[in-house]
Amino acid sequence: MDSNRIREQIDRMAADLLGQQSQDGAWRMCFDSGTMTDSYLIIVMRLLGRADEHLIRMLAARIASKQEANGSWKVYPDESGGNLEATAEAYFALLYAGYYYEDDPRMVNAKQFILQRGGLSEARSLLTQVMLAATGQAEWPRLLRIPLEAFFSDSGIGLDLFSLSGHARVHLVPILIMANKQFVLRSITMPNLSALYVGSSRTFTNDATWISALSGFISSLPLSSLLEQHSEKALEGAEKFMFDRIEPNGTLLTYSTATILMILALVALDYSPQSPAVNRLLGGILSLICKGRPHLQVASSEIWDTAMLSYALREAGLPSHHPAMERAGAYLLEKQQFRTGDWAMRMPHTPAGGWGFSDVNTLYPDVDDSVASLRAVRPYATEENGLIANWQRGLNWTLAMRNEDGGWPAFERKGKQLPASFFTFEGSSDISTDPSTVDLTCRMLGFLGNELEMTISQQWLDDSVRWVLSQQKRDGSWYGRWGIAYIHGTGAAIQGMMAVGVSPDHPAVRKGLKWLLGIQNSDGGWGESCTSDKVKHYVPLHASTPSQTAWALDALIAVYDKPTPAMEKGMEALLQQLAKRDAAYSYPTGSALPGSVYVHYPSNNYIWPMLTLSTYAKKYGT
Repeated sequence: MDSNRIREQIDRMAADLLGQQSQDGAWRMCFDSGTMTDSYLIIVMRLLGRADEHLIRMLAARIASKQEANGSWKVYPDESGGNLEATAEAYFALLYAGYYYEDDPRMVNAKQFILQRGGLSEARSLLTQVMLAATGQAEWPRLLRIPLEAFFSDSGIGLDLFSLSGHARVHLVPILIMANKQFVLRSITMPNLSALYVGSSRTFTNDATWISALSGFISSLPLSSLLEQHSEKALEGAEKFMFDRIEPNGTLLTYSTATILMILALVALDYSPQSPAVNRLLGGILSLICKGRPHLQVASSEIWDTAMLSYALREAGLPSHHPAMERAGAYLLEKQQFRTGDWAMRMPHTPAGGWGFSDVNTLYPDVDDSVASLRAVRPYATEENGLIANWQRGLNWTLAMRNEDGGWPAFERKGKQLPASFFTFEGSSDISTDPSTVDLTCRMLGFLGNELEMTISQQWLDDSVRWVLSQQKRDGSWYGRWGIAYIHGTGAAIQGMMAVGVSPDHPAVRKGLKWLLGIQNSDGGWGESCTSDKVKHYVPLHASTPSQTAWALDALIAVYDKPTPAMEKGMEALLQQLAKRDAAYSYPTGSALPGSVYVHYPSNNYIWPMLTLSTYAKKYGT
């Protein structure tokens, strides 16, 4: 492998990144999660009577540009056939926008696709069903008619809301408010989607499977609770829950989707659509629109991008005293969180100190962003400036997040779980809980080993490695929750274990490497379909992506003392991918909600390739 080519590529990427940095030190890249949020924004703006025609027209044009030849929309490019929920949302939004009409050929094709898939009754996504029900296009699902006392009861009756993950909670509470009130909001210009049903019923077909779960839940509650299901006290508790979690920019825990639901819930609680509270929430949503692009982000990724990009630049050779690095460090230090969030319920004696994903996040730190930020700010948190105590506090918080099984979750330590059958929406098992995951655990191991020189000689770290080993699949791979998917998990597992002293000859490591080498593409790279994340087994993309190629190469580089032919072929493929920037360059390799929401991080095409190229050059002296 030509060392000059590697160095030139690193230098090009570094120069490109330095040109994109904001004045405050952050990198702000568009967190592209498809058309779902764009569709919801059009719908809610029309419902509220907000006539920002330029924005609505731009959003509608973006949605229309994503339509497939068969009339459908997809949630990832190679999704088989198309996606019913994404198509229904896009169809609804485009008609409601007012710039597309039912007899437009593209809308006719979309309608035909929806009907061929069984119509709106076959929608499985929770958010899709809620948006249809809240606008009177469908009946409210029976499972969501849960008395609010189930979660907001002074007498402790019912279920623990905090058994759910934080992101599930802030979406579920406004939904339950609406469902309890059987809330419907319409406007004169709203399209009628009744022609998108096959038959006369406007219920969802999977609603029938909820009856047993719902009946079992209701029978477990005292009768007095059921009689009070519409009590003002429970509604007040739910309302307070939402307002207590508003971030400084006006979003509900930084999620645009949760904030849209909160707006509708407030209207259900008799707030005026023009009220200051609704205006503040809508302003928060609009603050998440990508700069220079008509796309509403689910959440913005400034902390993650800034922490990881500054780390990649450091590994590429940029010194810590470089102005860009110092600006990034100062920015991240200012974003450390010192407010107590819901995570403290399971860690009551741990001071706050983590970092979140988004610029304005003050209540919802997570392990991955905290690890990335701790690494990035370490040179700038010193005894001289008095910030070393804050850095240590962040480390303590992150270590305290470790679960009893030895792994790390994303947002909160593991709590009690609701019955597995309680929700049967598509993807509910992936979002309703927040278990330990291999990818986050092994990035934590990589930080502890590479940055703090910790090893498995410490029993608690050895226990964490044992948990990782227990998660290996029969074929040798590991599943990664937050990236796509088995390449991501396997690369992270091998790299993390190597960092804390696991032997390169360990049978699990060798088995993982064999699996990676067995799925290498003919061009030398690696690529995996988002379908893997949905069906929970490896599905090839039949193309190579920069981030997935880098993840696989990271594992090989961590193990082998010398470059191998497969590694050199992979490095050549990576350089080619970065140069040609074909369709695979923008393939979504981030997972938000398996089966429903996938994310293209523009930063992924810088972070992981730069780290891989830099590590290869350092280790092998090229």
